[in-house]
Amino acid sequence: MAPQKFISEKALKVWRLTGLFVSLLSWVISAGLIFLVSFFDWPRWIIAGIILLALVFTYMDIYLIPIIRWKRWRYDVQETEIEIQSGLFIIRRTLVPMVRVQHVDTRQGPLLRKYGLASVQISTAATIHEIPALDLSEADELRHYISAMASVVEDDV
Repeated sequence: MAPQKFISEKALKVWRLTGLFVSLLSWVISAGLIFLVSFFDWPRWIIAGIILLALVFTYMDIYLIPIIRWKRWRYDVQETEIEIQSGLFIIRRTLVPMVRVQHVDTRQGPLLRKYGLASVQISTAATIHEIPALDLSEADELRHYISAMASVVEDDV
């Protein structure tokens, strides 16, 4: 069964703002390409193609990808394991056994802080797993819970 808990809906705003910044960069590059097309007198249909591609990428970065990403991101934390589901088109489900958890952090960048969100990072010997964009209070509670469960499991071993 798939994990049941969703990340905060405010993540959509953060991801859309990030998409806006990426889109602005793509429009700057597009403007440069349009200048080159005009300067070197290349066929004019290239300008239409560049504008069309920039519009499609803007729509995807600001609207489509954040919605799909939010719908796919789920997690569950139980006494013995943490289950994380993520992905846009290829869905990846990860199980992290509590006995493998070494430490848990919360992180906040400027955009997450503005919206009262934080990400929880779960470190194991092999890698770091992240549950992004949780409400700050939920992220703190989750960090404490995972930390407590990991130490209980280690005491049992």
